Amino acid sequence: MRAALQFLTILPVPATAQKPGEAAWAFPLVGALLGLLCVGILPWKLGPILAMVVLSIITGGLHEDGLADVCDAIRAYRAPERMHQILKDSRIGAHGALALVASFIFRWQALSLVASDRWPAVVSAYGLSRAQMVFLAAGSPAAGDGLGASFAASLSRRAVYIVALESLLLGVLAGWPAGPILLGANVILLLLVRHWFLARLGGVTGDCMGFLSVASEAVSLGVLACL
Repeated sequence: MRAALQFLTILPVPATAQKPGEAAWAFPLVGALLGLLCVGILPWKLGPILAMVVLSIITGGLHEDGLADVCDAIRAYRAPERMHQILKDSRIGAHGALALVASFIFRWQALSLVASDRWPAVVSAYGLSRAQMVFLAAGSPAAGDGLGASFAASLSRRAVYIVALESLLLGVLAGWPAGPILLGANVILLLLVRHWFLARLGGVTGDCMGFLSVASEAVSLGVLACL
């Protein structure tokens, strides 16, 4: 759990020698804790936007960085080698900046439309978004030799099974009909994003996992806002 918190947040937890993949079973739990923090802030004045800002600070913008890099890099007309070069570039281009703004506004507005008594479903949404990274890493070849490759290399089958069970429990927590809809939407999103990355990059990187986490969060909150 300490290793998962150390990897997914900037909280000052005691250091651990565990690799991120060895702590992957706790990723949905960390996401659920972030969701609890979010629902605790929502009742305040300007609660939805404050929750977004606080969570962005606590996570260090880790997943948003992946979103921006992927949106800058992946184009239909680019060669995989060029896309990998852009993924490794720390600078953010116009497409990445637009993706960050659009994602932030979408999630903020979705949170503002979710009723306060739907807090278990919000917790589930954040937990599932972190579980998605584990599923993508487990079911896809690694592209390159960066953080994503090291994460996948240290990821055990046992951890994936635990994350799958946690995802089902999060679906139960969300209730009916939100739970099944959230699970179904995330499965579809995972399959589509995985196919896209394999077709364009030949595999996935750490940025790809961050992109999927933000996309899952947005889709799940959007679903809850519409229910």
